[in-house]
Amino acid sequence: MTREQLKERVRKLPMQPGVYMHKDKTGKVIYVGKAKLLKNRVSNYFQPPERLNAKTRQLVSHIDDFDIIVTDSEFEALVLENSMIKKYKPKYNILLKDDKGYPYVRLDTTLPYPDFKIVSKPAHDGARYFGPYMGRGAARRAIDTIGEALHLKSCARSFPRDIGKDRPCLNLHLGRCCAPCTGKVSPEEYHALIEQAISLFEGDAKKLERELTEKMNEAAEELQFERAAVLRDRLRAIQKLGTKQHVVAGAFAELDVIAFVQGQTRACVCVLHYSVGTLQDKEYTFFHVTESDPAEVLSSFIKQYYAQRNAVAKTVLLSHEIEEQDAVGEYLSSIAERKVELAVPQRGERRVLTRLAEKNAFEEIERREKQSERRHKSLELLQNVTGMAALPLRLEAYDISNFAGQDTVGSMIVFVEGQPKKSDYRKFKIACAANGQDDYASMREMLTRRVQRYVDGDEKFAPLPNAFMIDGGLGHVHVCKEVLDSFGLSVPCFGMVKDDRHRTRALVAPDGREFGISATPALFALIGRMQEEVHRFAIEYNRKLGGKKVRGSTLDKIPGVGDKRRTDLLKHFGSIENIKQASEQELARILPRNAAQSVYEFFHNE
Repeated sequence: MTREQLKERVRKLPMQPGVYMHKDKTGKVIYVGKAKLLKNRVSNYFQPPERLNAKTRQLVSHIDDFDIIVTDSEFEALVLENSMIKKYKPKYNILLKDDKGYPYVRLDTTLPYPDFKIVSKPAHDGARYFGPYMGRGAARRAIDTIGEALHLKSCARSFPRDIGKDRPCLNLHLGRCCAPCTGKVSPEEYHALIEQAISLFEGDAKKLERELTEKMNEAAEELQFERAAVLRDRLRAIQKLGTKQHVVAGAFAELDVIAFVQGQTRACVCVLHYSVGTLQDKEYTFFHVTESDPAEVLSSFIKQYYAQRNAVAKTVLLSHEIEEQDAVGEYLSSIAERKVELAVPQRGERRVLTRLAEKNAFEEIERREKQSERRHKSLELLQNVTGMAALPLRLEAYDISNFAGQDTVGSMIVFVEGQPKKSDYRKFKIACAANGQDDYASMREMLTRRVQRYVDGDEKFAPLPNAFMIDGGLGHVHVCKEVLDSFGLSVPCFGMVKDDRHRTRALVAPDGREFGISATPALFALIGRMQEEVHRFAIEYNRKLGGKKVRGSTLDKIPGVGDKRRTDLLKHFGSIENIKQASEQELARILPRNAAQSVYEFFHNE
């Protein structure tokens, strides 16, 4: 669609709130935005180019069409915009990673002896939920810290069903568990401990300390010295939590402070979480953008961040004004199911907090940019050592893996600017290996399929790297060079050669030249890391395939053959068919005599 046709469509847009979606020539959604007045907002994209910032100019150059959805209100448009961004993941929107998890701690108080469990999100099932936490590790530390302080059970047994079935574990003898497994702790007594745990999860340790102190004094006055001693020990354990309190109560922050800072090569949003007036935790999110509008970045960030987190602090302070502040505040309140204050402080203590968040963001950018400089230096060293014409900003490494000659797989990993880019990793099932193990043929098949996908225009295999890095020696590099030559491509390729201690010692070119790297620590670390990563990825995929096959193996039916013996048999004989044909004496070289007899009889009785 021409520029004039687009402008004509814009003139016919309604002066109503809604969502607009810009598309490229292929019909792919490349940007989603919301507007209080659709006509005014969309027309802004078609101003003279000199009035637009660099990012918007680039976006506009790819717009071939657009769609709109009219809504009843600006708030409705904001909610719809967020869901559409999540659905389409447009290239030019500020996007947060979806794999970031914010788990909760779940407690079913209807059980006689409840357990605290980690779940991905709360459900309307009548249970108590605490969170969200910064990650599963933080949630687990919260459970462990409280459990240790209150001597709660940490085993997986279910009571009262399992009372008396097994002897108490070591935790009883170490004084770390009240041991409901003995039957000496009633459900009422255990629930009293759980109520105390709830107080800690909710961050009310002071209240619990007062209650325990009162009960301890009452027990002492009534001459119940043993009970008073138990309460005293419990009180001391809770008091020892001290600064650990943020670990167990870092869930419902009263105040979040969010600041945006633009660095030379990247932007950073820092979130500081405060509870009971104390800084509990902080998070950083980075964007590889320049000339960013703080209002746009912050607005996009907080909508996606809190929708993903599914919990909002009572007050959210921002370092910059955002355009739709009232609508965003209403949106956050709808997530929290209560009123949320959204403010941009200009002075006073609150402004001090936003400056602190800005300082943290700035320092983190500086640290990351220094790391980026070091990675860039490693790439310059690689370029200088090998004589490559271009700086190798994109590197691809390849490896072959098999299990006892079977389930041969290939792995491709990608490093961009010296960092793994896992979204570009690819794995291959090798078909030619069905005729027997042949690493060279397997490597040829994988590289041919990879380059063919690029030549066919598959976006998942574009672009080509600045260099192919092959896990192997000169023979493997020759294979890579032959594949590239067959497609008429001229891309450098090198083998990553290992020494006797299985460490990368050099790179080898197709013409046989070797480039030593062990004397250059930065380069040695980069190549070693790539080789370890591609090997890990290949082994992981191979085990996954092998595990699926082994789990359904005929060997599972044989008495006396477990996981280890099954693996030993397959490694030695290579296949089930070979195991069937083996004599009892041959089997006994791998297995104990009685297990070998079981295997032999199983197949021969069949």
